[in-house]
Amino acid sequence: MTTNEPNKNQELAQMCQNLERVEALSKRLVAAFSKKKTSNSALQGPGKDLFSKAGTAFATETINNPAKIIEQQVEYWGKTMRHYAAMQQEMLAGSLKAPCDDSPPDRRFQNPLWQTNPYFNFVKQQYLTSAKTISDAVKGLEGLDSEEQKRAEYFSQQIVDMYSPANFLGTNPDALARAVETEGQSLVDGLENLVRDIEANDGELLVNLVDKDAFTVGENLATSQGSVVFRNRMFELIQYAPKGDTVHQTPIVLFPPWINKFYILDLKPANSLIKWIVEQGFTLFVVSWVNPDASYRDVGLDTYVEEGFLRAIDEVKQITGVAQVNAVGYCIAGATLAMTLALLEKRGDKSVKSATFFTTLTDFSDSGELGVFLGDDFIDGIEQEVTDKGIMASTILSRSFSYLRSNDLIYGPAIRSYMMGQPPPAFDLLYWNGDSTNLPARMAVEYLRWLCQEDRFAQGTLKICGETLSIKDVKVPVCTIACETDHIVNWKASLNGVRQFGSRSKTFILSQSGHIAGIVNPPSKKKYGHYTNAGAIKDADAWYAGAEFHEGSWWPRWGKWLAGRSGKQVPPAKIGDSDHPVLCDAPGTYVNTTPSN
Repeated sequence: MTTNEPNKNQELAQMCQNLERVEALSKRLVAAFSKKKTSNSALQGPGKDLFSKAGTAFATETINNPAKIIEQQVEYWGKTMRHYAAMQQEMLAGSLKAPCDDSPPDRRFQNPLWQTNPYFNFVKQQYLTSAKTISDAVKGLEGLDSEEQKRAEYFSQQIVDMYSPANFLGTNPDALARAVETEGQSLVDGLENLVRDIEANDGELLVNLVDKDAFTVGENLATSQGSVVFRNRMFELIQYAPKGDTVHQTPIVLFPPWINKFYILDLKPANSLIKWIVEQGFTLFVVSWVNPDASYRDVGLDTYVEEGFLRAIDEVKQITGVAQVNAVGYCIAGATLAMTLALLEKRGDKSVKSATFFTTLTDFSDSGELGVFLGDDFIDGIEQEVTDKGIMASTILSRSFSYLRSNDLIYGPAIRSYMMGQPPPAFDLLYWNGDSTNLPARMAVEYLRWLCQEDRFAQGTLKICGETLSIKDVKVPVCTIACETDHIVNWKASLNGVRQFGSRSKTFILSQSGHIAGIVNPPSKKKYGHYTNAGAIKDADAWYAGAEFHEGSWWPRWGKWLAGRSGKQVPPAKIGDSDHPVLCDAPGTYVNTTPSN
């Protein structure tokens, strides 16, 4: 017996064991896919009208301007042939190296082999050449309006991104090297990750982005000290324990978006905006929205205003014994807060002293990148789906947001999990991101139709709660924080809404970074700066040109703005009162409720 035989026997045994696992996992995979529920076809992608119009535009272009089409094709053929010839020359010279590669940096192709290995480099360069040709051809289409053009470019890019060679085992050097290093174990582990994700999502392929066992809300997330002092069918009201012997007289009531859960503002003590607000001497109440099931199908925007915003403001006034509160709204809750303020103005109610908006869109004439999902084909499909189910399932929105950054939030994680066999990371922000909520059917349709499509609030035609509301009816002092690279709420569109408010006092702050990181930006990190401009808010480009940049977080600047509108120092209010007994400790019960879809 040679010394290598024991190793060979071990390798053979391991291979047989892996083959058995692959067979078992394959059976589980088939069984998992069989559980996939039938979904409305309109939710699977853009409608046939878009593809029909794009196809017609291309056909018309071919007939009316054949030289343009031929020029595009000749350019593509020429690049392909030159690339092939360059590779052949290197091979004939006996040099196994890649030809000259001047392609721009791309995070998908960071492995040096994409640059130096002739096989991987050829595949990469040919892909990038094809991708550019497709992009140029779609951008050159004529006969489409601006929205159709934007959608054609977006969905064609989705197809191009999907076919990146990095997304396939045979053309991904990282995945192949990992498979060799682990003697195929990484592929078996990847298959197990794939089966697990499909089983967990009833046959749907949704990549798990985070180790879900690493976090528990109330234990290592959302740990700021507070108590639930009110509950109705729409929300739980959390009153946070004050710090210090005195607080500002005017309390804050903070409304987070109800498409996610409030603890994005209380992930951990080091980056908790909730903790920071309390430490600045404010009395803070936070709304924790219910995660609705089908029984909420008839809940609309008016319900969120009446039973949510107005009720929370009223309860805070009762508990603290004050006549006014300062209100804060984040994202969709910011838009609804603006509607609530307009309603209060119509009713002559002065309950809100000032309002702060985080990454809020109130004029929807520019819906930004999300606009590609707001065509009638998508919205009609969603309306059919939610009418049938009673809710807009959380996966619809989360998947839409993910496809806005598909390389980072879909393909990259899929490569690491399924091709590299890596376990998902323990990352609190990604855990929160996956802990999304459903939307009531009526509310979802009203928001998409009335605001996103028809822009009724900015047009002054929004009829709700017995009044016709306009963006101009927002007249309290406002402070708005937008984020420079926000892909959900474009900062220029946010500023355009603020510009139309009827308020005499308007402050606009532009934070660096995106929709979440720009808001959850504690001063201690000294990571992202912000811009301010004391001049009148008129035009976004002019505002930015005249803005002053400041190092560090915007939180202290906002804190000073808020303190100036929060009255004198007084002894802190007790937690709850006789009419508002403590129901449970923060973070409450609604935050941990996940109804079946």
